[in-house]
Amino acid sequence: MKKSTIVALLAAGMITSMAPAGAATPAQQAGGSTAIVLQGFHWNSANYTGPDWYNTLLNNVGDLSAMGFTHVWFPPPSDSSAKEGYLPRQLNKLDSKYGSAAELTNVVSAFNSKGVKSIVDVVVNHRVGTTGWSDFTNPNWTTYSIVNGDECNCGLGNADTGQGFSAGRDLDHKNVGEVQNGIINWLNYTLKPVGFSGLRFDYVKGFSASYAGQYSNAFAPDFCVGEMWPDSFDLNNLNANRQAIMDWINGTSNSCGAFDFTTKGILNDALANGNYWRLKATDGKPQGAIGWWPAMSVTFVDNHDTGPAESCGTGQNLWPVPCGSVLEGYAYILSHPGIPTVFYPHIYNWNLKTQIAALMAVRKNAGVNSTSAVAIQQATQGLYAAIITGTTHQLAMKIGPNSWSPGAGWTLQTSGNNYAVWMK
Repeated sequence: MKKSTIVALLAAGMITSMAPAGAATPAQQAGGSTAIVLQGFHWNSANYTGPDWYNTLLNNVGDLSAMGFTHVWFPPPSDSSAKEGYLPRQLNKLDSKYGSAAELTNVVSAFNSKGVKSIVDVVVNHRVGTTGWSDFTNPNWTTYSIVNGDECNCGLGNADTGQGFSAGRDLDHKNVGEVQNGIINWLNYTLKPVGFSGLRFDYVKGFSASYAGQYSNAFAPDFCVGEMWPDSFDLNNLNANRQAIMDWINGTSNSCGAFDFTTKGILNDALANGNYWRLKATDGKPQGAIGWWPAMSVTFVDNHDTGPAESCGTGQNLWPVPCGSVLEGYAYILSHPGIPTVFYPHIYNWNLKTQIAALMAVRKNAGVNSTSAVAIQQATQGLYAAIITGTTHQLAMKIGPNSWSPGAGWTLQTSGNNYAVWMK
């Protein structure tokens, strides 16, 4: 049976698990999750001073908790040769450009005191040396921890289990003593004591999914997500894109969910070109990963890589939705199944806090969760409309410039340019 068929049966509740004995699916990915995740940083956050980023976050803990976030995703916390944290150097040193180890512990504790759990960005595909290409310290690893064939021509380990990454030394995840045990010790004895309870794995194409599953099981997170950004995105072959995401999840033995890059790509096209019909698959379900396995799918409008930071055009801005259509994107992901993620600068830098909070409140009040049923009403050029069944109420929503109404008996909850959400 194709994996896409299996995950469709999972989503329909016809089978309950694909995980082998011993695998542990995180609580938030087990189904029916009401989690809403804040990505608590952007590409330029490492540049902040007076206060630094951790204290900037700390000043907003109460505000973000009141908005209804259940989880906050932190940037990579370890010492790094790149200020953004994605070229880790000394794993066990938690002083970074975002702030000190003490400040990190303080802000995580503050979120935990408000019932908001913290997710740590874990970069384990690669590492850089302390003074050179491969002199790994804290923890100290030899060149046997580097894959054979790395650009440094110094790796004495096994062949890479994923794609190469030229900016750092690719780690040999088959190496039990240094790499596997070193990562697990870092997770459990450096990061967990800070108060982290969730994991976000960076660049998972670079190493076998089985190792992400192994590390997740060792940490036993409440929430786990991998950045499985497929190599290509063909709008005319979306099944291949979401199949790659499903294959990665399967490869972790269902120990980790994945970002729904398929939904991201479809929203980009729909919001830029009016092709809202792409949001409906031939089986009548949502076309993204949420249509196959919503419990494991983490949705987003933009993140630190894909979209602008403080303003339109800033940050990496690699694959953004149109700047004027951000709220349409949130009207979709915050009304639909999957676990939605909100990007920090959209709240504070783009001044969209009121509108995003209203959409979050409707989701919560209706009892929409990660596996809520979707009945698509319209999916045409210029219009997408659907009814989503929550545990307490139904939601009706539309995005796009064309008009649509769910009819009598519905009460408008919130609306804006090209979007509206009703409840009954």
